[in-house]
This record gives sequence, structure tokens and C-alpha cells, in this order.
Amino acid sequence: MKELAPYLLWWRTTVARDRMLIDAVVAPEHRGPSAELERALTDWSGTHYWVRGDGEGRLALVRLLVPPPRERWWLHGLLFVTTFVTVWMGGTLLAGSSLPLAFPFSMDFSRLTELKSLLLAETAALRPGFDFAMALMAILLAHECGHYLTARRYGINASPPYFLPAPTILNFIGTFGAFIRLRSPVVDRRQLLDVGAAGPWAGFFVAMVALTVGLARSQVFPEAGPSSQLVMFADIELYLGDSPVLYALRRLIIGDDTVLLHPLAVAGWFGLFVTTLNLLPLGQLDGGHILYALLGRKQEMVSGAAWFGLMVLGFIAGRAASPWIAWFWWTWAIIILVIGRGRLAHPQVLDRHRPLTPSRRVAGWATMVLFVVTFCPVPIYPS
Repeated sequence: MKELAPYLLWWRTTVARDRMLIDAVVAPEHRGPSAELERALTDWSGTHYWVRGDGEGRLALVRLLVPPPRERWWLHGLLFVTTFVTVWMGGTLLAGSSLPLAFPFSMDFSRLTELKSLLLAETAALRPGFDFAMALMAILLAHECGHYLTARRYGINASPPYFLPAPTILNFIGTFGAFIRLRSPVVDRRQLLDVGAAGPWAGFFVAMVALTVGLARSQVFPEAGPSSQLVMFADIELYLGDSPVLYALRRLIIGDDTVLLHPLAVAGWFGLFVTTLNLLPLGQLDGGHILYALLGRKQEMVSGAAWFGLMVLGFIAGRAASPWIAWFWWTWAIIILVIGRGRLAHPQVLDRHRPLTPSRRVAGWATMVLFVVTFCPVPIYPS
């Protein structure tokens, strides 16, 4: 701190795991900052950001005490590629095609001249799934990069995204999602709000692009069903549920007709559904992060009510659609308890008394509104 001390009135240092966190007040003549302080911050071996709404001249600084961990980029890359392939296969089935399995398992070397056309035909059969995989993986990547880049901006030790592949026999979209790990404490509620909200908003915008383009390419379906949009999964009709934003966008682009969704629109639908699942105001989900940033300790009470509401939703949705939907919500409620080790209360940040600025409160409540407009109580109806 010797290089920065001449510019500060006082500072408080906290050591948290692998980093030093410094809460400082800048001398009045160097606020703005001054050219001298700006050069010193540029040369300082750490990250910094100005803290608004907690007094004048408040500066937060973060410096690593040990070398940063070596990331296993090969593992993250392998998981990404594997997940892309499984999502590609799931998207092929969701587009109404079947997975071509003849080539290369039944190669007849006496017909080498036909192998090129056979390979091209089977690749063409996988094209709809490729569109789906490109869109859905872009949505998941945007979501996780929103978290990751915001965490890195604040000097939080965050892992690159882990993508989770899934065979289509277990999960028909080919993935269990993605996540990052925060390996160092979050300092205050501002950081928690920004990191928690960045992912859902980034994924939402990409999902809306995919949904808009996909709906414009979707086909009107002649038969009415329990909802206004459907996909064909291995020749089985699956009717997908509605959220307020999907309903409005579909009416704007398609009208009142039932539509057979293009693979891009299916990816957008799942992108919105992933957004709403992450924004459930529970435990350590993104919605739980944001709710704790807004309400502090009151978050536990609201999360308890939301968890009970999720169980009730299981009964209501199960009776409206099928028992499978009820078990989906109940299983999700159990997973949330497992993640929180039986608790719905969010872990405290290091400085829970530092207030949020009015603009961040608006952003936090706007993110909760995003949860409401993307919420889909019955995701899938039986055909």
C-alpha cells in the first residue's frame, strides 16, 4: 500500500483466503480521480473500483496474496465440445429428425463411390440439430460469461464455465446446463447483485434473438392443442408452455395460430426457461443472490415462502398437465435444498451493511420482474 498511501485519508484491510481486500477513502484533492492517483492505480498490482452511495471518495481495492490458480482450460474445453455434441443430438430429435446411425457402423467398402453422398445425406439430417445447438450453447455461454466476467471485474476468484453434457436418454435437450464456481468471498451486496444479475440478463438477450428469428421461421400447425407451440421429439408431439414474454412475442410475430417451432425458437424457449429457473428467489440460485442483495436477512423468509410455493405449484401443475410436471418442480425444490445443505438462507457477504445505490436497487427489482415475465408454470404438456 505504500504506493497508494499518499492519496488516501484512511483504509481498512481484510484478508480473505487468497486475497487482500482494502476499503479506502481517497483524499479530497485526489477524488475524481486526480492524474497522480490514476497513474498510481494503473501501476498498482491489483484491481480496483469506486464505491458509489457509501460516502465520498470510497475506493475498493483487491490484491492477490498468492499466484492465481492455473485453470484447467483443457477440461473446460472438453466439456464444452462434449456438451455441444450432446445438445446437437438432442436438437436433431427435437427438430423431428432421427439420429442417423448407419454410417459409419455399416460401411460397405465395395460401395466407396456412394459413401460421399451417404455422408452428406446424414450430415443434412443433423442440420436442424446444429442450429439448435449453436443457439442454446450461445445462450448458456452468454449466461455464464456474464457471471464470470463480472466476477473477474471485481477481483473475485471465479472459475471458467463448466458445461454439463447429458445423453438424450436422460435429458432430451442434451445438457444439464452450466455453472461457474466462486472461489473467494463476495465483499458486499453490490458485488453480489452485479454478479448474480449479469448472467440472466446476458442469457435473456441472446435467447430473445434466437426466439425472434426462430418464430419468424416457424410453421403454422393445423391442429390445436393444450398450448400454442409444440415441437416434434422423435415423432412425438410435445406442447411447450407459455410465459408472458413468449406469449407477447408469439402474438406479435405469428398471431393466434398454433406453431411448430423452428429449432432456433426451441433453443430460445429453453433459454428463457433456464433464465427463469436460475432466477427463482431461492437459496444460492441467481435469484437468491439478487434477493439477498436487495433484502439482506429478510431474504430467508421470502425464500421460505417461495420454496413452499414451489411445492404447491407442483400439485397445481401436476393436476393441470401430468404427474411428471409435479415431480419436476418437487425435484427442483429438493435440489435447491441439497445445494444449500438444507438451508434456504443465503450466506452473508463480508460487508453486509454497505448499502446499495438507488440505481442498483432499480436494477435488482428489474431482474426480479424479468423472473416474473419469463416464468412458465407448466413447461411441457403431454400430447
